[in-house]
This record gives sequence, structure tokens and C-alpha cells, in this order.
Amino acid sequence: MKQRTLREPVEFNGKGLHTGSQVKIQVCPGEPSTGILFCRKDLDPALRVKASVLNVREDELRQTALIVGSGVIRTIEHLMAAFHGTGIDNAVVEVEGDELPGMDGSSKEYVEKIISTGLTEQEAERKWIDVKEPVFVDRGDSSIIILPQNHLSISYMLSYRHEDLKDQFFSTAIVPEIFERELAPARTFCLKEEAQMLLLQGFGKGANVSNTLVFEKNQPLQNTLRFDNEACRHKIVDLLGDLFLLGGFVRGHVIASRSGHSLNLEFSRKLFMATQNSALSEASSSFPKVLNVQEIQKIIPHRYPFLFVDRIDHFEPGVRAVGYKQVTINDYFFQGHFPGHPVMPGVLIIEAMAQVGGVIMLSKPENRNKLAYFMSIDSAKFRQPVLPGDELRMEVDVKKIRGRTGQCVGMAYVGDKLVCEAEVKFVVVDK
Repeated sequence: MKQRTLREPVEFNGKGLHTGSQVKIQVCPGEPSTGILFCRKDLDPALRVKASVLNVREDELRQTALIVGSGVIRTIEHLMAAFHGTGIDNAVVEVEGDELPGMDGSSKEYVEKIISTGLTEQEAERKWIDVKEPVFVDRGDSSIIILPQNHLSISYMLSYRHEDLKDQFFSTAIVPEIFERELAPARTFCLKEEAQMLLLQGFGKGANVSNTLVFEKNQPLQNTLRFDNEACRHKIVDLLGDLFLLGGFVRGHVIASRSGHSLNLEFSRKLFMATQNSALSEASSSFPKVLNVQEIQKIIPHRYPFLFVDRIDHFEPGVRAVGYKQVTINDYFFQGHFPGHPVMPGVLIIEAMAQVGGVIMLSKPENRNKLAYFMSIDSAKFRQPVLPGDELRMEVDVKKIRGRTGQCVGMAYVGDKLVCEAEVKFVVVDK
């Protein structure tokens, strides 16, 4: 399937549901393979930032907010759901303000204008995110799991365990026609007893009984339901918006219970890492599982006397590796480090682990022929001395990759004894 974007720009105006501020946005066609980009036109510089789980602000709990330069854009989930549900791969959202307009509290108006404007097919192929094995998050009474499937469907169970809002369930395949009819009109909601608390917390300043369903005794105050299970359907809208922060169209069966934005984003990050690692593992077929010193030197720039890795095995580019160094009395550092009682310097053990991490990072196709610089060393501990004649084994795993930065966790052993451990952060730069 080919990628799609809007045929021409379209504008939206209104108040933000949480800030209450008047805001204007323009949604413009996007270039192929650029994804959904957000721009704060009222900031200098007016940066464009990709709508990605890597750029989400962590402390916004009642909605999803994107960090854009020195500012933020709040409540992006309803528009993101509209892009996801109608099948838009690429768009640029230009915003004058720090929150998207709430409209009627749903994705309905976004979808209607997008469809009336029309979509156009682009040359690039659509990016699919296929789930190969189950991925889940669980917070006791709230959970999300995705199971392999050749199309996207979502099953959601809503249970507030409160007399003012009965338990609800809805399950559906996600295709544009169903999204437009069955999901986009579902509006945001809260319990009557939550409304005042949310205002005190700084949320809902632009909300009212017209754009927010305020439930009491299973009915909205001064409003009429569009669906018997409208609250449950809106939860699916929110989840669709948060899932589209993965940067592509997911194929799998999502089953969610009592989740909100915080859990949605935790799940999206975990799914992002799982699919990234899966893609990297597939790409790693071009690399041997064992690297000798000549192959190591093709990836990292270190040379004698500052190359501290003799070979690598269990090599998974972008994921993990195990490196080895044979420590000998001929190593140059023993000449001045405790003469008569030779001990390998602890900083060089960390450097050796970091070189293994550098091989993992720089083996990614987009990082080839680049350099990996230290950003920080954390939680370093030295357990045992390393002596001439020891074989140093360094087990290094990638903890996080975010753009050009990466965080690795390393454990160094001699035999079965742990001699050193540390967390190292890198930034990848051009030569």
C-alpha cells in the first residue's frame, strides 16, 4: 500500500480542552516518509518535531503532550487518532499555541474536514509495524497486550468500578470506514466527582458539558450519548492516537483493560523498542555473530595501544554483544600502574566495556563511519582486581536508544567473578 497525505491544507480553530486558550492550527500535506510533524509557529525558532514516543512529555497524565523546541503541544491524541484512523502517513501540523483545539471533545470534526478535503496517494510504500510476538504492560488492575495478527483490531474493557459509570466493552477492527462511523464521534469524559478535582489540578479549563461527557448515574449531565458505550469507544480513540506515535501503522490485536494515556505511552514505548530490536535483529544477518579484531576495527576507530577488545561474540547490532580482552603483562599500562603489583586500571576496564558498546551502536546502518562519544558514566562499581593472565569478558546490553544517543549497561567478568559494572551513555557524531 502506498503512503497518503492530505490533498491541500485545512485549518481548525477552537479552545484547548485543558488550557482553555484559543488556538488555531493548520494541517498541511507532508512529504513522503516524513511521518507526522508538529511545529509551534509562535515560537522562535519554529522547529518541526516528529510525533514520536521519543518526544512525548512525561508529566502530562490526562492527555498526550509533545515537546516541540522550547515549548510543548498538548492534547494531540484526538488529531493523531484521526490521522491513524483515516490512513494518513504524512502531515505537518502548524500550531499557534500550546494545545490543539478540543473541538467537540472527539475526533469527529477533524475526520470530517480531512475527508472533505481529500487525500492523495504518494509514491513511497507505507510503513507497517508487524508484531511478531506478544508485547504487554501490566499495572495490576490495568493492562495492555498486543498479539500477532495481519491487521489492526482493538478490544477495550472500561471499568471505573463506580456507580456513576457502568462497565463497558467494545471490540472492532480498525479501518477508515469503521473509525469514521463507530469511533471518531466518541467524546472525552469524566465522572462528576472528578470534574472539580481536575480543575484544581489545572486540567479541563476549556471543558464544558457540551465537549465533555460528565457522568452521573450512568448518564451525561445536560447531554445525550451518541453510543451506549461512548466512554469505552473514546478510550479506543485515545489509544489509537497514542499508538500512532510509533511512526507507522501497527498490525496486531490490542487488548486493553482500564488503561489511560500513561499506560498507553508506556506500552507504545515498549512496543517501539520491541519492534526496533526485531528490525535490528533481522538486519544483523549481514553481520557475523563473532567478530575478530580486524572486523571490530572496521566498526570503531580505536587502534593499538588503545583498542581493548580482541574479539566479540553473541553479537546483535543495536542490541547486545559480549567482548573479550586477553590481559597480558605486555600491556603498556602495566609499566607505570603499580609496578611490582600490576593491576589493570579500573577506568580502562570501563573503556573496554564502552568500546563493546560502541561496536553495538556504530554497527547500526545509519551510524556507520561515525564516532561514539561518552556523555556520562553512571553506577560504576569495581568488585575485583584484573591481573595479567586474566581474560576479561564484557557483557554489554543496550538499555535505550533515542535518536543519536544510546545508553548501555555493561558487566565485566573474569571467569564467573564480576569485576566491574557500569552504565554508559553515548552520543553518535559525524567524523
